[in-house]
Amino acid sequence: MNLLIVRNNSNSQAIDASLLLATYLGTQGIDYAVFDSSDLQGLAPNPLVSDQLARGVDMAVVLGGDGTILRTARAVGVSGVPILGINFGRLGFLANESEDGVVAIVAAALAGETVSERRSNLRVDIVCEGESDPWASPDADVDMASSHEEKVSTWFDDDECEGEESSQEGAGGHTFFALNEAAVTRGANGRIVDFSLSISDVHIAEMRGDGLVVATATGSTAYALSAGGPLVAPGFDGLIAVPIAPHSLRARAMLTSANDVVEMDLSQNAAGREATLFIDGEMAEFSSPIKRMYVRRGAEPTTLLRYKGENFYEYASSVFF
Repeated sequence: MNLLIVRNNSNSQAIDASLLLATYLGTQGIDYAVFDSSDLQGLAPNPLVSDQLARGVDMAVVLGGDGTILRTARAVGVSGVPILGINFGRLGFLANESEDGVVAIVAAALAGETVSERRSNLRVDIVCEGESDPWASPDADVDMASSHEEKVSTWFDDDECEGEESSQEGAGGHTFFALNEAAVTRGANGRIVDFSLSISDVHIAEMRGDGLVVATATGSTAYALSAGGPLVAPGFDGLIAVPIAPHSLRARAMLTSANDVVEMDLSQNAAGREATLFIDGEMAEFSSPIKRMYVRRGAEPTTLLRYKGENFYEYASSVFF
C-alpha cells in the first residue's frame, strides 16, 4: 500500500494534519510520500510525483481546499488513482469535511467505507500559429458526418494525455488535462477577442467578447457559473461551453453530449487582440498566439472518494441560494 499526500503548505492546519497522518500511516506500515501544494503549481509535471505514480499509488490524500485537489487531479491525470480530499480550505465542493479528523477519514477510505464518484475531466488540445493542425476541418467535398465519427473515434482511442502538457513545436502537440475547465480569455492588453465556436464540426456562431469557458459538470460551480453557466449535477458526462461577456444579446451557454468536441477558432483574431489560456486557473504560456482550441471529455474519469458527503443539491442550495 502506497499513498500520495498533498497538503496546502500555506495552511497551518493542513500541515499539522499531514504530520498526524504520517504518524498514523507509519504505525500501520503503509508507505507514503508527502508533497506541498506549491510543488504542483503550474502546468509542468513534477518529476518526483511522476516517479511516485510510476511506482504505483493506491490513493491520493489531499489536505486542503478545492484548489489543492485540482492540482492533485492534474498530477494524477488519467492514471485512475482515487483522490480523497479533506477540506482545510473555504468552499470545499470537492473535499470532505474534516470534523471527524484525518485519521478516521483515511482509515475509513482504506477500509473501503467511502463512496467513489467518477467525475468527467477534459482533454484540451491547443494549436498555435505556425503549427500544423491535425484536427482541422476536412475539405468541403468530404462527408462531414463520417469525418466527425472518424475523428471522435481517433481521439477517444488516444490516451496520450496523462495529466501533463506535451509540447511539440510545429506539430500542434500542446495537450492539457483539466478537471474543472479550460478558459481562453482576453490577454494583458484587455482587448476583446474574435472567435468562432463549433461543436463536432458544426459551426455555431461567430463571437466577440472576453473569451470562452469549456467546463465539466465538476467545473460548473466554478468559472463557468461566474460567466453565467448553469449548475450541473456531477454525473453529467458532456461539456459546458459558456461565452465570457459576449458582445451579443443572443449568446448562451450550451451543454453537449459526452462524445462531442468543442472547437474555438481564433485564426481570424486580430494580431493586437491577445488571447490567454487558463487550465483550472493556471496560465499556459506559448511562444506564438493560440490559433485553435479543441476540448473533449478525457479518456478516463477522475475518481473522488466521499466520506459522509452531502448531496450535491443540498450543498448547492446552502452555498448558492
